[in-house]
Amino acid sequence: MTHTPTEPELPAEETPELRESLADAQAIANDVVARVLARAGTARADGGTVHTDADGDQLDLEERTALRRVAGLSTELEDVTEVEYRQLRLEKVVLVGLFSGGEHAARDAEISLRELAALAETAGSQVLDGLLQRRQKPDPGTYLGSGKAQELAQVVLATGADTVIVDSELAPSQRRALEDVVKVKVVDRTALILDIFAQHAKSREGKAQVELAQLEYLLPRLRGWGESMSRQAGGQVGGAGAGMGSRGPGETKIELDRRRIRDRMAKLRREIAAMKPARETKRLSRKRNAIPAVAIAGYTNAGKSSLLNALTGAGVLVQNALFATLDPTVRRTRTEDGRVYTFTDTVGFVRHLPHQLVEAFRSTLEEVGDADILLHVVDASHPDPEGQIAAVREVLSEIPAFDDVHEIVVLNKADVADPTVVGRIQRRERHTAVVSAHSGEGIAELRARIAAELPRPGVQVDLVVPYERGDLVHRVHEHGDIELTEHVAAGTHLRGRVDEQLATELHRVAVPS
Repeated sequence: MTHTPTEPELPAEETPELRESLADAQAIANDVVARVLARAGTARADGGTVHTDADGDQLDLEERTALRRVAGLSTELEDVTEVEYRQLRLEKVVLVGLFSGGEHAARDAEISLRELAALAETAGSQVLDGLLQRRQKPDPGTYLGSGKAQELAQVVLATGADTVIVDSELAPSQRRALEDVVKVKVVDRTALILDIFAQHAKSREGKAQVELAQLEYLLPRLRGWGESMSRQAGGQVGGAGAGMGSRGPGETKIELDRRRIRDRMAKLRREIAAMKPARETKRLSRKRNAIPAVAIAGYTNAGKSSLLNALTGAGVLVQNALFATLDPTVRRTRTEDGRVYTFTDTVGFVRHLPHQLVEAFRSTLEEVGDADILLHVVDASHPDPEGQIAAVREVLSEIPAFDDVHEIVVLNKADVADPTVVGRIQRRERHTAVVSAHSGEGIAELRARIAAELPRPGVQVDLVVPYERGDLVHRVHEHGDIELTEHVAAGTHLRGRVDEQLATELHRVAVPS
């Protein structure tokens, strides 16, 4: 018998089938919304629309009500918890969204669903499918309407999903009704964003702010499961024979839960208020020393932290994920002529940012209002950069003094952006800069522009500071514009421009030359 050599068997993790599967998944991930298949027979592919031979009126009728499948939604991460009274692993999810109107509205809905897929991936879930329905307004019952909810249930069953994520904020009754139809957990966009914030908050204040936002979202959404929520903490506990001392109006378990949540919210608000003085002290210290401030804000994943690193070498976490930065990062740097100023990297923004988070992070966002310059970072390679700009400004407009801050729209990722899009935004915005934090393109020019536009000290001084007050001389070099420094017998002769407060201190100690 002769032995025929065979090829060595590949390890299980490297089988051809698995490699092919991974390649397919990568191809899908590279084009999250490649096409939309409509039940009416219309296929959107490569940005175009191909119509079938169906009757035009019938096509329009079905288009108005059809569920559109957004193909190519696929991610590979695991494990996320929903902001709810109980926790649940989100492993396999189907995304659902609504739109009204024509093809432009459909495109916006696709972009929004693409973003929802990225949110789900950041949270740690695997996206199996995405569906869009054309509908004038959400159904007050099941959000989609009973018929489409049944179709969604079939998709959930066919894909093996254990969770549905809706690209909107659902009323508690809508969420419960949709859960009853699809037979799996339903999570809305707000709950998903809140959960991501909870995962990424690092500082004590950030964690407290996120928990407060979670509880504000949770409070109206408590509901009972079985008989446990009808238990009485007072009244005739255990039945009619419970005895004296046990009777009274009672308090159901859900009322107890609500009271405990309100108590916890009150405690968190006190804790956050107690943390504010420390932040104010740091901020006032920078103001007292007349340190100019530059704030970096923008849509999540626009490259804010990468830009901060490129401008300062700060070594801030850079991650291709939504909301990788939550707690503000303050870094000190210098201009070419030696003037000190600070950079503050703030939390990223997103469309339809839950109002609970806007309120919770208001104190953090005040860093923007206190800045001398705002670098509004935009991902110029994104399909809808103008929409991202509008979403950021919608939130920033609620911050006091935002209108007084000099804003520069920084078009990041220029190395991979469409020059036509970059030019269009440059024509619309008054102050822009085109950079690539990845390649370094435009960084030196932006750094020079910041230095030129930072506020300069306004009080001219020409005096001698005694040698024992070297601390004041150091502050002048740190924060002033020096024209002359020379050492004389009585002390250090300084001529230049400083801020008003420092000028007062200098005149107080100055000695005759």
